[in-house]
Amino acid sequence: MHPTTTRWPPAPAPVERGRGLVRAVTLLLGLSMVAAGVWSLAAPRSFADFVAFPYHEHFLHDLGAFQLGVGVTLLLALAWHDGPALALAGFLAGNTVHAVNHAVDLDLGGHARDPWLLAAVSLVTLAALVIRLRQLGWVVGEVMTTAAVPALEPFVRQKTILLTTYRRDGTPVGAPVSIVVDGGRAFVRSPARGGKVKRIRNHPIVAVAPSTARGRPTGPAVEMRARRLDGAEFEHAARLLNRKYPLLQGVFVRSVHRLFRGRTGGTAQFELTPLH
Repeated sequence: MHPTTTRWPPAPAPVERGRGLVRAVTLLLGLSMVAAGVWSLAAPRSFADFVAFPYHEHFLHDLGAFQLGVGVTLLLALAWHDGPALALAGFLAGNTVHAVNHAVDLDLGGHARDPWLLAAVSLVTLAALVIRLRQLGWVVGEVMTTAAVPALEPFVRQKTILLTTYRRDGTPVGAPVSIVVDGGRAFVRSPARGGKVKRIRNHPIVAVAPSTARGRPTGPAVEMRARRLDGAEFEHAARLLNRKYPLLQGVFVRSVHRLFRGRTGGTAQFELTPLH
């Protein structure tokens, strides 16, 4: 029997009404809170006058720290989709600034041990955040898809793979790339004029292995067949890649491909299906 594969086109997903509005409001609130926090920290008297609040320098500094923490949390929420990681990162930002405030404002009151206690809390929070990110495979984006075949299961939450393509003479060429799994297949992205695209066109069988960000394999390779996508399939793959990697693929890589289109030729995306 052949492994189950995802049919194309996939079943229609529910319409995400209001997604753009939610993101726009979250962005506006996040930027507003960060701006207010910086203002309260950098110019506390001006901020106190603006909001008609009794002036107390240290209190306003701490207020700025908390505003920054809330603002960072809101902004990260646009890209991060794990609750514990998001909460820890936002708290870390606010509490670290809070610790600095207590160190700088010692002459305004408080105890000399306060900055050290707050710094210790930040270190513990940072350790917990790193552990959580490792549990997530350092993937903080949206991963809603699953693998329909065992060969793809290790790549569902994998951040980077080593994609090995082959020259005409059979010489292997490996490159680290991002991957997203969708049922019985996976998707990867490349500059349209990149060497990978030419090699796949000549030899569509590739090898895929989990790897570090620099391309050092961390697991066994799986042979797959690559097929270049266009039209609706291209857009479907793009959405999944952008959601799993909101900053790396959704912003940075897309921007580079567009800004240097003359050199990159735009974006090429491929479907990868296991051979076994």
